[in-house]
Amino acid sequence: MAQITERGYPVAEVSQRLGVSQHSLYAWKRQLGRQVSGDASKDAEIRQLKRDLARVTEERDILKKATAYFARDAK
Repeated sequence: MAQITERGYPVAEVSQRLGVSQHSLYAWKRQLGRQVSGDASKDAEIRQLKRDLARVTEERDILKKATAYFARDAK
């Protein structure tokens, strides 16, 4: 697939050289495209989850400090 996607060789030439049908190469290329877009969406989801985790951790720390503050005043 790198010959087609990265080096720009025509599908017909690559299929002939490798002894694989053009249809198979196009199908593999389509699957590769889905995997790449799937990887990008997973990366975006991971970034979002990391942001959410940082926000929730900060909220938890604030609540811990507030609890300690009010517990000290209650004594």
